[in-house]
Amino acid sequence: MAQTHLPAAYGFLASAHTSGGRMPAAVFATLGRQTLLAERLRAQTVDAVLVHPGSDADGAYTTDGDSLLLFAGEIYNREEIHGTLGTEESASDAVLVTGLIEKYGLHAFRMINGRYAALAVSGTRVLAATDHAGSVPLYVRVEPGRVLAATEVKALAGAGPAGRCAPVLGARRVRGLPGLHQVPAGAVVDIGVDTGSAAVHRTWLPPVHRCLTEPDDAVNAVRAALDKAVVRRLPAAGRPLVVLSGGIDSSAVAALTAGASATRTDTLSMGTDVSNEFPQARVVAEHLGSDHREMTVESGELLALLPHTVHAAESLDPEVIEYLLPLTAMYRCIGGPPRRVLTGYGADIPLGGMHREDRLPNLDAAVALDMDSFDGLNEMSPVLSAVSGHWSTHPYWDREVLELLTSLESGLKRRFGRDKWVLRASVSDLLPTETVTRPKLGVHEGSGTTASFSLLVRRAGAGEEDIASVKAQVVRHLFDRTVVGGEQPDDIDIEDVIDKIVGGGGT
Repeated sequence: MAQTHLPAAYGFLASAHTSGGRMPAAVFATLGRQTLLAERLRAQTVDAVLVHPGSDADGAYTTDGDSLLLFAGEIYNREEIHGTLGTEESASDAVLVTGLIEKYGLHAFRMINGRYAALAVSGTRVLAATDHAGSVPLYVRVEPGRVLAATEVKALAGAGPAGRCAPVLGARRVRGLPGLHQVPAGAVVDIGVDTGSAAVHRTWLPPVHRCLTEPDDAVNAVRAALDKAVVRRLPAAGRPLVVLSGGIDSSAVAALTAGASATRTDTLSMGTDVSNEFPQARVVAEHLGSDHREMTVESGELLALLPHTVHAAESLDPEVIEYLLPLTAMYRCIGGPPRRVLTGYGADIPLGGMHREDRLPNLDAAVALDMDSFDGLNEMSPVLSAVSGHWSTHPYWDREVLELLTSLESGLKRRFGRDKWVLRASVSDLLPTETVTRPKLGVHEGSGTTASFSLLVRRAGAGEEDIASVKAQVVRHLFDRTVVGGEQPDDIDIEDVIDKIVGGGGT
């Protein structure tokens, strides 16, 4: 089942309270309209702001006088949920989640394959949940009598002193903002508003088992799962847009999109004056017959977007920021009305694509570590595209695809000396041979991001041994100023920041 053009809501800020309290100002990096809600339930009052791309946010919430649900994002297994609940096909995602909660309680979130954050309020209880990958981040502040929740940290930065805040054991604290916690990926936080108690319940965990599967069976399973994930992400109307680097990850998504879409597919590539993958992407675009665009961003202009990337992703990991920087630039260049954008992002983690390792125990250990440590990095955050009004979605992190890819034994991921062999084999009939056999190159490598960032640090006088440390300090500094401090990214001179850090000024 294809999706509607865009989700009903991209994000929200909410205050659920039994004893009053001021709600923070609705500060979002996400671009969209804002709808204010003020619902007096039997036991609580909920004040909320929904940020959404359409004229209204009606499909992003439900209320019946005793309970309320806020939902940002979208569901991909709608057909299965319809079959379970007997709801009409036109029912909104918020209605489906409400129905699942009524039937299964907090266990409802174990049944949803989606890209979402949700807040369910009933009685004196609040459930704050994220999807299996935490791909729509959600943050909470819990205190007796009130719960604050938002899909962006910056929306809660002005919540005031944290003297009465309760701990949320099992959830990550947010740097520089006492009392704030990030809801773990694949989890629901069950909060008693009257007492301020909070308990984390896991709704999904990365598989740790591995399946010994015949190569042909594995290839067919990957093709079927990825094809299903792509189809579920296509717009119900209009042309699909796919980010295309010319590597196997994005090319597979583009090929499956072109094969499943009733309309012609749009593809786009981004590079810098330092490096690009335009020739490789062009080969795929010509093979598929897509309408293809190439965008070149000057490296200086790209690096000036570092504050914007940290501001949007709210991540403190310098490697992740490097990965996301070219995506930030690309989304800003798309222009036009809001688009649904499919990407090939994320395949490297379950397939071990960034590890040039032929020793299979080591490769699987790397996959296990990566799957165990992605939570909280915000690599998949939709805010990266939503700052320009667009909605991004990543088929490789569909729950079913992710489970399948992770559970395949490493001999299917590295085979005949080739990385991501099972993926390459699964789409070999759809793509040119040179694309199927092309070695892996990270998005930050193909665009020249890493080289440019490192060059900027070197020019400021840092030695080779200090580059990684300086990058980490730069990202922390930008986080503290834009996310915690509320400073606008446009007001920050990134070269001045680096010069001061390298010169001993620190953060």
